[in-house]
Amino acid sequence: MKTMIDEPHMIEELEGDTLTPILIYQRMSGKKKFLFESSLKHEKSGRYSFIGADPVMELKGEGSHTTVTTEESEEVFSEKPLDVLKKLMPEVNRPQLERFPFCGGAVGYAGYDVIRQYEEIGYMPEDELNVPDVHLLFFEEVAVFDHLEQKVYLVAMPLTEKTDISRLRQKVEKRKAEIQNENRKMESKEAALTDFKASTSKEDFVDKVKKAKQYIEEGDIFQVVLSQRLKAEMTGDPFSFYRKLRVQNPSPYMYYLDFEDYAVAGASPESLIKATGDKVITNPIAGTRPRGKTEAEDLLLEKSLKEDEKELAEHRMLLDLGRNDLGRVCEFGSITIEKNMVIERYKHVMHLVSEVGGKLKNPYSAIDALIACLPAGTVSGAPKIRAMEIINELEKVKRGIYSGAVGYFSGNGNMDFALAIRTMVIKDGNAYIQAGAGIVHDSVPEKEYEETLHKLKAFLEDKK
Repeated sequence: MKTMIDEPHMIEELEGDTLTPILIYQRMSGKKKFLFESSLKHEKSGRYSFIGADPVMELKGEGSHTTVTTEESEEVFSEKPLDVLKKLMPEVNRPQLERFPFCGGAVGYAGYDVIRQYEEIGYMPEDELNVPDVHLLFFEEVAVFDHLEQKVYLVAMPLTEKTDISRLRQKVEKRKAEIQNENRKMESKEAALTDFKASTSKEDFVDKVKKAKQYIEEGDIFQVVLSQRLKAEMTGDPFSFYRKLRVQNPSPYMYYLDFEDYAVAGASPESLIKATGDKVITNPIAGTRPRGKTEAEDLLLEKSLKEDEKELAEHRMLLDLGRNDLGRVCEFGSITIEKNMVIERYKHVMHLVSEVGGKLKNPYSAIDALIACLPAGTVSGAPKIRAMEIINELEKVKRGIYSGAVGYFSGNGNMDFALAIRTMVIKDGNAYIQAGAGIVHDSVPEKEYEETLHKLKAFLEDKK
């Protein structure tokens, strides 16, 4: 065990061979905790898991009303939450610590409906969940689990000039004692779920698909993503459900956020936007098949996906949309396709995946890149604005966190946000899940309905 003190940050190193991210989360005291993990534990992707508790600041935004809360004060702004964040992030930026992708900063989500602050897409529909459009927690000290080296690093980084360094050191020492205490484990009651019930019937969903196809035939849009929400009652500790989910549906982005009055648990296959320095990357995913029961069946399903003109056309359209989104904030000529329609397999489904990269141009920041990509074309459609107007008309409920983004803005300037799909919101004893299907001119309505259920299979199985 060793300590490296190098202002303005601190790193405490612990052996991690007897620890796991789950165990660290359970041993860590405090409120408003988070855990970010990945099933990809090789060096480039998913090497690190991040765990934190007791944020020093909190940002909550609804429409153009934003509240920033600290221990000492609460400030209210009549501004868009991500615009307020732009003012906060330069104050917390610490480029000196580049060793870890995330070393403290803002953790949370920006929901689908953030787009309403920048584009007119119609009336505000019913808000069943009643959670903020943007909710971010700011952490000065986090635990970083290095899966490659099997080590745990307690990283502390002052977020403002007002930070009490001696108090921050004490917090690190407290965390170290908690994590190393083998007798410390939070007792919790196993989560239990009733059967999920859809907010719309199969017949209603099929009718909505038919209406969407009419818009496509009339030339309004090329594609639109229609979703349905399912609801169940939950008792017990939602974190125990997340533990099952991460095993049942291992994914590149796995996350659990406890906001106290509600929680978010997810296992997303898709990166919405990632930034390192001035390099930004987005990963469109479009095209789905269920996994085969045998290797031979799996290969046949892969072949059918690669040869499905409907899926390929949809993917090309969304790939172009991703390039256009990045083009709004990137230097001319810097946009490149770094991965083009490759098959990626997950436990229950396989997807066609691409990757688009670009270089941010002045004066745009990583936050601007997130705004440019919200919501992803893979959960809205093309053209994006008209597709969202049709979603507003047909779905008739506010999407909330679903199809927004979950991730972090690091104090060293990095950003990484997953697309908020395969994600559950737990609030007031209820659990909500949602999934969509891309509707194009030759969509079969019944098949699109089944696709939404395929995407939710991990959640529907996890309740057992």
